[in-house]
Amino acid sequence: MRTFRTPMIALLAAAALPTGTGAAAAPTPASPPGQTAVAIPREPYPAPDPIYRMATQDQGRILRHGDGPDQCDLNGAREPSIVSEDGTYYLFYDGAGPTGWLACLATSTDLVNWTKRGRMLALGKPGDPDAAFAGSPWFIKERDTWHMFYITARTATPPPDLVAAGPYNAMKATSKALTGPWVKTAGFVPLDPRVGTFPDQMAFPGHIVKHQGEYLMFFGAPGAVGIARTQDLNAKWTLAPEPLFASGHYDIENSSVYYEKANKTWFLFVNHIGRHDGLMYTDATWVFWTRDINTWDGRNRAIVLDGQNCTWSTKCIGMATVLPVGKRLAVFYDAPGGDSVSHMKRDIGLAWLELPLLPPGSK
Repeated sequence: MRTFRTPMIALLAAAALPTGTGAAAAPTPASPPGQTAVAIPREPYPAPDPIYRMATQDQGRILRHGDGPDQCDLNGAREPSIVSEDGTYYLFYDGAGPTGWLACLATSTDLVNWTKRGRMLALGKPGDPDAAFAGSPWFIKERDTWHMFYITARTATPPPDLVAAGPYNAMKATSKALTGPWVKTAGFVPLDPRVGTFPDQMAFPGHIVKHQGEYLMFFGAPGAVGIARTQDLNAKWTLAPEPLFASGHYDIENSSVYYEKANKTWFLFVNHIGRHDGLMYTDATWVFWTRDINTWDGRNRAIVLDGQNCTWSTKCIGMATVLPVGKRLAVFYDAPGGDSVSHMKRDIGLAWLELPLLPPGSK
């Protein structure tokens, strides 16, 4: 579920299955062949806020909306996705233009000065999966080809906002260069959602890593994240039958993964979806951690960024994506600023964590 589009409270409620008091153990998601599932205690719903906070330093806004080529981000810039190659940083983001939200690109060599390069995708034809939205892309390179998996929607709200309406799904494009041109794989939907069971009605792309000979995608579903697998980037992905966390339902979306070699720990950065004064919006970036990428205990979590430590947005914090830069981990995110929770007029911000990244409470 993408909260910046049409809220689907019913789907979130269905995803949060009864959890009792938290004393009972729940089975973990299906493990890969040869691995044994471990019982993990389940937390009540809604789960309490994390007891830990990361020592995050917020730099503030780094990319403002409004001045992109051909009015590509006239009404907003959000959903950052960062890639680094040969000394250049490629910041993909969703730009809100006159025809809708589309994946745009800005590049930099120092994370300070940015050159906006405009739209990287176009809307599909009426009736196509991406007729109303084509954005929030995630990337993986195989040999000399970049593979982009992006989120789609067939309908959107009326102008000028043109916010995509669910259900959301996925399409794929490829290019020899991150600057494009990007060629869509016509008619190909790499993620197949299910009906009545996870992922219910929608599945959309997230961060991709290569691990032990296969690709893992931390895909999104209503209020949850799961793992999809493939060995062939041109084929359908196999979606996990259960959400990532056996320990409970956490009302989260979006995903960005970082592996800390110093302590052999995987860190998963996500958006937390909060409910405040009758409104539902992303109010923080959380991080979860594990030593086993296939098994996650949601009790291992901390707040990375929220209204307390963000220097310019006191209520709403949008999607985060992370990238190691020297001895620090860069955390890119979007926000509307002030006490706004609007989908529109957002900018891209940057925060930092020191490396090596340590799980809170560890020595």
